[in-house]
Amino acid sequence: MATPTLDKTDGTAKPEAGFADSPFITATFRIRRFNPEVSDEVQWQDFQIEIDPKERVLDALHKIKWELDGTLTFRRSCAHGICGSDAMRINGKNRLACKTLIKDINPEKPIMVEAIKGLTVLKDLVVDMDPFFQAYHDVMPFLITKGNEPTRERLQSPEDRERFDDTTKCILCAACTSSCPVFWNDGQYFGPAAIVNAHRFIFDSRDEAGEQRLEILNDRDGVWRCRTTFNCTDACPRGIEVTKAIQEVKRALITRRF
Repeated sequence: MATPTLDKTDGTAKPEAGFADSPFITATFRIRRFNPEVSDEVQWQDFQIEIDPKERVLDALHKIKWELDGTLTFRRSCAHGICGSDAMRINGKNRLACKTLIKDINPEKPIMVEAIKGLTVLKDLVVDMDPFFQAYHDVMPFLITKGNEPTRERLQSPEDRERFDDTTKCILCAACTSSCPVFWNDGQYFGPAAIVNAHRFIFDSRDEAGEQRLEILNDRDGVWRCRTTFNCTDACPRGIEVTKAIQEVKRALITRRF
């Protein structure tokens, strides 16, 4: 370890190299709090923390929960943008907390964090995901075939696989569905995520239930409720062209070609 030396001019110890400038900043997180066991009222609460701006919002939430307020409630699992658990509204935009760097969201101002919209808030940043997963379940998001079980894998050309490649990327985070104004106003709408996952199987050459899924989405709460605002595409953390997928399902309903 280097030994501090005295400055001959003022008698103060010089800091060791690399310790003069701290990478940390003081950031304010303004979090929308709700705890039905305490009050029916929603309130905004500010937390100030010292943190490296290259850290993620999820890291900041961990710091707040572990060091300042253990009652803060949010979901997270893998923390690497795969599980989709930590979708929330950050500065008014749906994002994954584990993929959002603090330096990218203007930390000079209070960072607003709240639960995603359109789903009932259970506590703080946690929402009831049951309606979301029910819509997902209703479109039958699994391979359906007829006849006897094959003795070998079902072959598919690279071209056929490419047809639905984009929609296989969905991680069911609900960022797209909870950014949709139609879903905000009517929770009965299937929503973008359910339609994306139906698309993934409708256009799979190995699947034999495309017509059935199309009929499900031809319902009054199905694909025709989409108003093509592109909120879903902008919100998707995986870069899926959600609006394009919805339009392709609409076209398949009209032409019955898929």
